[in-house]
Amino acid sequence: MALDRRLMIKFDWETLVFTLAITALSVLLLYSLPSAGRVGMHLKQLVWLGLGLLVMGIVSWIDYQRLSRYAYVLYGSVLASLVAVLWFAPVINGAQRWLDVAGFRIQPSELAKPALILAVAQYCAQVRSRSDGPMALRHILVPLVLMALPFALIAKQPNLSTSMILPMILAAMLLANGMRRQVWVTLGCLALGALPVLWFGLQDYQRLRLLTLFQPQTDLLGAGYHSWQSKIAIGSGGLWGKGLFAGTQSQLHFLPETHTDFIFAVLGEEMGFWGVLLLFVLFAMLLLHGLVVAAQARDHQGSLIATGVVVMLATQVFLNVGMTTGLIPVIGLPLPLMSYGGSSLITTCICLGLLMSVRRHCFIFS
Repeated sequence: MALDRRLMIKFDWETLVFTLAITALSVLLLYSLPSAGRVGMHLKQLVWLGLGLLVMGIVSWIDYQRLSRYAYVLYGSVLASLVAVLWFAPVINGAQRWLDVAGFRIQPSELAKPALILAVAQYCAQVRSRSDGPMALRHILVPLVLMALPFALIAKQPNLSTSMILPMILAAMLLANGMRRQVWVTLGCLALGALPVLWFGLQDYQRLRLLTLFQPQTDLLGAGYHSWQSKIAIGSGGLWGKGLFAGTQSQLHFLPETHTDFIFAVLGEEMGFWGVLLLFVLFAMLLLHGLVVAAQARDHQGSLIATGVVVMLATQVFLNVGMTTGLIPVIGLPLPLMSYGGSSLITTCICLGLLMSVRRHCFIFS
């Protein structure tokens, strides 16, 4: 009973509060969008949020060390589902990304993120138990393979935006784990050498998006359309925004994918600078809290898990905001906790549940 009371006291209320605040802003924006063809979209998001919070609570209650014992099993299951996507998933808008399971459409590529975090943290903890020094070059092969397999399968769908998150997670976790200098030099050379291969491996429309990044006006009705309309929407919001239901770009359907990839542009148009600032403050507080959890974790494995979660969230926020503001090409990446969609929301809740588990069990020492 004493242990249960301490667990309740150590419950990560900060993560829960920040999550609810960001998702409340999301539901409000979804409610303001035109409902033609998407009746009750904000209500559906509330249902997904309820499921996500349930999963978050379950994951946070389980000790992350106990969960990590099955890290490779979970990773293998996600890998098998990614293979199943390429074999059985229907082609929707030129991509194979979703599996229909028991009437629900799930996106296994999203689940690759927490699976990779757990698998890499488990491997690094095993290596660290055998050696106290920084990781050598021979220790890097396994994490690279753990990242490369889902990366290749997800890129094959094609889903370049989600696959880009995986190397970021791996690099941050390896940096936090500690590696020798020659390992970083080797990885840097490999990354530079892979750039030409990645370029020629892109689809034609993906190369076009990269080329139109600096001059979107050269193809305003084609590859540059999304970025151009997004910047118009954000700029027109001004300081206070146009108000809910009053955004011309979003309400009149000039801005595409308003409920998913470009929800940030809707925020800028309808709530203006102060709405954007509010969202940035909420995300910043959530990420800073995650870094505190990583620093206070009871062991190195928990610190790596928290680091992976923080970097995953920060990378997605940066890429989505950069995409909508024209800083990077349009890559079709949802904004965590804001964009409409069950797979993305539940996956983010799983990752936040891992963060809460690290925080909740930080006072228990092996």
